Amino acid sequence: MSVLHESFRRLTRDMGAHPDRWASRLVFLLGPWVSLWMVEILNENNVFKDLAAWQVLMNMIFYYSIFAALRLVLGRNRRAAALGTALCFLFGLVNHYVLRFRGRILFPADITGWRTAANVAGGFDYSADVYITQAALLMTAYLALVFFCVPQKNRARLDPLSGIALWGTMICYCYAFFCTGMLPSLGIYTQQWVTQRNGFLLNFSIALRYSSVDKPADYSKELVLDLIEQYPGIPADPEKKPVNIVVIMNESFGDLTIFNNLNPSEDPTPFLHSLEENTIKGWMYSSVTGGGTATIEFEYLTGFTSLFQPPHTVAYQLYVEENMPSLAALAGSQGYATTAFHPYKSSGWNRVLAYQYLDFDRQMYEQDVPNPYIIRSYISDKSDYEMIYKSTGTEDSSFFFNVTMQNHSGYAQGWYNLPRHIQLPSNLKAADRTAEQFLDLMKESDIALEELLGYYSQCEEPTLVVFFGDHQPPLTNAFYEELYGKKLSERTTEEVLQQYAVPFFIWANYDIEARQDVVVSPNFLGVLTAQVAGLPLTGYMEFLSELYEVMPAVTPVGFVTADGQFLSKSELSEEQRDWLWKYEVLNYCGMVDLFDEARPMFCPD
Repeated sequence: MSVLHESFRRLTRDMGAHPDRWASRLVFLLGPWVSLWMVEILNENNVFKDLAAWQVLMNMIFYYSIFAALRLVLGRNRRAAALGTALCFLFGLVNHYVLRFRGRILFPADITGWRTAANVAGGFDYSADVYITQAALLMTAYLALVFFCVPQKNRARLDPLSGIALWGTMICYCYAFFCTGMLPSLGIYTQQWVTQRNGFLLNFSIALRYSSVDKPADYSKELVLDLIEQYPGIPADPEKKPVNIVVIMNESFGDLTIFNNLNPSEDPTPFLHSLEENTIKGWMYSSVTGGGTATIEFEYLTGFTSLFQPPHTVAYQLYVEENMPSLAALAGSQGYATTAFHPYKSSGWNRVLAYQYLDFDRQMYEQDVPNPYIIRSYISDKSDYEMIYKSTGTEDSSFFFNVTMQNHSGYAQGWYNLPRHIQLPSNLKAADRTAEQFLDLMKESDIALEELLGYYSQCEEPTLVVFFGDHQPPLTNAFYEELYGKKLSERTTEEVLQQYAVPFFIWANYDIEARQDVVVSPNFLGVLTAQVAGLPLTGYMEFLSELYEVMPAVTPVGFVTADGQFLSKSELSEEQRDWLWKYEVLNYCGMVDLFDEARPMFCPD
């Protein structure tokens, strides 16, 4: 106690003898906290309510690192504090405008796309709003404190050993953060939907940590060029070409009758189950379950797979770049007018920029739907499909990609315009009281689907309709354990993949060869769409069509082989592993390293 008492007395005496020095230190140490508060105001967050303690802590480590680095370089508290605050305000302001114009925060990929942003910068309103005003006032108050209350005439020296230790600490932390498995082991990933929720600086840093896709073993441009020679592509088949190609990815559309223990009071989707004529139908094994819609969009439209991406990342936010190969670009090269339609907010998943980069001619969102029929709180499939009728009822050939909204979670919402029809056994009700609402939503979707195909069956224009769910609904683990009749931890690979299975079909109002019980994954479904529609296949798509004959479902969760086996990655044969390695090589080239000589393999002429 005497040692502590003496230390306190010395500290008190030093503070009394050198008040300017201590005021400078305290104001400097306050700077990172002011910067966090200021940046989160611009991030439209309440720093006192919206961030958890661990998120505040991890943000503050980076803010203090910025201020410490500036202090070590500039040698003065005042200059370091002023410059650090100004830089934080500047980046916070840029982030605020991105949030204001796109509905999500700044990501590392936006930095590489600055030229595109600059091209359209003149069309936005940059006037100050309440967030900018509040942040500017906070910065001004702090800078006044720095410049007028902290006189500092001499350069403040720092002990060299202390400086080395400080640099070493910051470098070691950054190495652990960006170059090791620290974040995955802590379960920390980017916030992709409500992107503000990690706080700006932390989420940007996490996104930077996961922004690179690992290069495959033995990858080289020469290897890619060898594969290009093997897969020159397949020309179009004009005799198969329909006037309209309508692709519908139905939100959370899951056919839970795949589980024997469901036992609903009636079939939720009788029309879907009745489809046979001119229909290719079966199960698509999704890469996600319960959420992650944009991942399935990306896989379907590009043929790339999330298997080779860092876990819990979304390509729309991190990896989509201008002129990326896509099914929309392929359809456009064949004279189709391409449209992407999602009857909800344009801000979700960075869709506006992603659809632009994937070469859609037009985009439509909730504001484009006049007087929609609402079920619960979302635009119904009925109103969604009516927009498709209007958009394809023209003289032009149309490729229409639609992501519905009606069935989005959660399922504890009010039953507005949603009749109650389906009951479940008491054990399933007890496991998840919201599951019956989901099943009644499936019933409404099935009714709307019957109307959709009924409409196009009367149309003269040859029309191809591709329909699939993105993932099964986010119902409770207890509910799924009742469906399986066992704990989730006890499932086989086949049983795990059962929770990732969603229905799909390809239907035409003209003659096509009907098939049932077809197995596919999203990355192959786009190729199947092109084949049935008579579109040309790029060399990459030709490779995917051959890989499909070996493994018709490739997902991060598991694989389905041509002979119907459900395997984990460790169970694949040497031949299957070799196919997967070639897939990874081409996936990496097309998605990350698309050099000029390889472009013809991925992009239509």
